[in-house]
Amino acid sequence: MHRTALTSLVAALALALPASAAVASTPQLPPGVTLTTLSPGAQDADDFWTVHVYLPALLDGPLKTAGTAIGSKEIANRVVAALTEKGFEPRLERVDAPAFADRPAGPLGWTVRLGRYATGDEAATALAKVRAAGFAGGTRYTAQDGTDENAPQKVHVLRVDFRDFRGTVATGFGPTLYDPEILTDQIASSGAVAGINAQWFFNRGPGGLYVKDGRLLGNATQGRGGIKITNGGRRVDVDAYTAHVTLHGGAESVEIDGVNRLPGEIWNCGGVGGDLPTEKPQHDLKCTDDSELVRFTPEWGQPPSGEGAEAVVDARGFVVAVNRSRGSAVPAGGWTVQAIGDSAEWLFANARPGSRLRVSERVEDSRGHRVPLTPDTTILQVGPTLVRDGEISVNAEADGLIRQGGDQTFTYNWTLRANPRSMIGVDEQGRLMLVVVDGRQAGYSEGLGIAQTAELMKRLGAVEAMNLDGGGSSVLATAEGGIVNRPSDATGQRSLGNAILINAG
Repeated sequence: MHRTALTSLVAALALALPASAAVASTPQLPPGVTLTTLSPGAQDADDFWTVHVYLPALLDGPLKTAGTAIGSKEIANRVVAALTEKGFEPRLERVDAPAFADRPAGPLGWTVRLGRYATGDEAATALAKVRAAGFAGGTRYTAQDGTDENAPQKVHVLRVDFRDFRGTVATGFGPTLYDPEILTDQIASSGAVAGINAQWFFNRGPGGLYVKDGRLLGNATQGRGGIKITNGGRRVDVDAYTAHVTLHGGAESVEIDGVNRLPGEIWNCGGVGGDLPTEKPQHDLKCTDDSELVRFTPEWGQPPSGEGAEAVVDARGFVVAVNRSRGSAVPAGGWTVQAIGDSAEWLFANARPGSRLRVSERVEDSRGHRVPLTPDTTILQVGPTLVRDGEISVNAEADGLIRQGGDQTFTYNWTLRANPRSMIGVDEQGRLMLVVVDGRQAGYSEGLGIAQTAELMKRLGAVEAMNLDGGGSSVLATAEGGIVNRPSDATGQRSLGNAILINAG
């Protein structure tokens, strides 16, 4: 959205929700918990469907198999010329990125589009002609570009006022971390009164630091934003976190690369060393490392099998087996550590049946202060950060929202364009907010870009706020009423790696 769009949206929200007294408590929710749906914006004649022509990654790259949504002006001009030669009337459009806390505003790149259509079917028909002429592309609804100043939105806000609510806020997951489960089933199995989707998960494992009730169940994407929940949800802090997990065998120590994830695959990157193509956070990008140690706790379920090595450790810390392949079950109360590549040699040299292995963990905040992992501590590393200390604070570079290299398709589609979003925040009165904005539903709710998501949370009163997993995973539900929002997938709610749950006292 343009700045005027932000003003339009948040002004409508402010009028709709001036104070807590203006919101009636939903009958099926306990005292102190309220649910509100706001509907700012409206569809208008400036919203239309268009054909978005993909660009080759290189100036001389093939057009028929092009796959980037945005590129340099030179490459875009080549595509414009080729389309014009085939009788089409393309448009060359510049895309500007907004300012973030660690990145100034400026041009992101150029796109090529053609046509103005009333329906998606008409745009799809035109796209078929473009493809038949030797080009690649897709259809787009312009209200979802993140620049429509009056795009329709559905904003669902669940507030928890601990002055009246006697319960707690916690996280939960399915039968194991490896068995994702839909939100309504997680709510039912836990006895919660409401919940929202929480963290990304890749290969069915947590996508970043996950501390539940003081137990470290997922290692950090180093330096990325996260939210710490203590005192049953009465204290919520947004910060950036690092974590280091160390394996000790006799007099030797080595850093563990990951916790509860597939060895060798580091989704979102930001690992502890040796990862390719980068050790910096890169959202939705898989980095790799052919030499890793990964710890599995009972919460994971059955560990993956494969070549390499593993040590099986019982609840007292004694090694009960050292194997030259991976895949043994985790003992009750114990754990296993799997090794691939050169890391297997360390395990063979320092872990023997009957010996002891020990793990130490250190989580630090952005100031380098150690974060105590007490039984009352939950940390979800999601991101990006949205609001900190009452001010909008989106670290787009540090959180890996800006893709390294020349192809900015991800940045354009995920960071700038409108998408369904889920958020968590706390206002100055200490009220917790769980928020979902529906998206990708033309004429109903278009969604928001990340900058607009931060602005929304601030205008809703957040002094601390964090972006959660979004897109088709965005879902808010109550035990009595079921799903509150309208998930963007045609099949409904997705299975989730974990969720934030409101538990009655």
